Amino acid sequence: MNKTLRLMAVPTLALGALALSAAPAMAHDGADHYQSTLSQLNGSAGSGTITVDVTGNQAHVVLNVSGMPATFMDAPYPHVQHIHGGAMGVCPDPSADKDGDQVISTTEGAPSYGGIVTTLSTSGDTSPAAGLDLKVGGQGAAYTVDRTFELNAETKAALAAGTAVVVVHGLDPATLSAAGQAAKSDLAPTLPLAATSPALCGTLTAGQMKMPAGGADTGIAQETGTDTGALAIGSGLALVALAGGAYVVRRRSTAAAA
Repeated sequence: MNKTLRLMAVPTLALGALALSAAPAMAHDGADHYQSTLSQLNGSAGSGTITVDVTGNQAHVVLNVSGMPATFMDAPYPHVQHIHGGAMGVCPDPSADKDGDQVISTTEGAPSYGGIVTTLSTSGDTSPAAGLDLKVGGQGAAYTVDRTFELNAETKAALAAGTAVVVVHGLDPATLSAAGQAAKSDLAPTLPLAATSPALCGTLTAGQMKMPAGGADTGIAQETGTDTGALAIGSGLALVALAGGAYVVRRRSTAAAA
């Protein structure tokens, strides 16, 4: 005969907490995961998402961008993008426009997101030195950067501190104010301001580890049998709801557990 321990009635939320507390801890997969959904800056119509999975000194980055300006000087628009760090770890608001041209330039945004710590190039160099290399920028209105590369110490530190910010550059000049259209880039004076100004921005935040196929094993299973509302909570025990609002912990029989 099963030995039954009668418990006091507990609220539904407490029941859930008791069941979950019996679940085994989910093992870490050995990587640190970060992600961001990129917001629009300077009237951009684009959108983007990024994930960064870090294992040791190796980073796997997947950046997806769409809705960006498609052409620049009759060629596919080269959009450069970077991980910035070492500052406030946020995207700039309109008050960052200090010269009143209604465009937040890269340098005007720097107090918010910091300098370049990694260039999210499509190939080759990922150091800050490649930050303005248009040949390895994303091309056109929509593109994906999917790369694994060695992460430098500055970027790892910014990720750990929560101050790593992804910025995608390149605006449609036609969307800028007259002053903005007439201005030259603060980074490369041979280019217009639109070419290097930020269009998308997002802070990288720590995320959940990748889930195994089929979801995580929580250790909670629906119990079958004659008792209504039974939940298996591990170690052969079941938490069973009885009439009148009471609960019992009941050891399952061999037949029920099979």
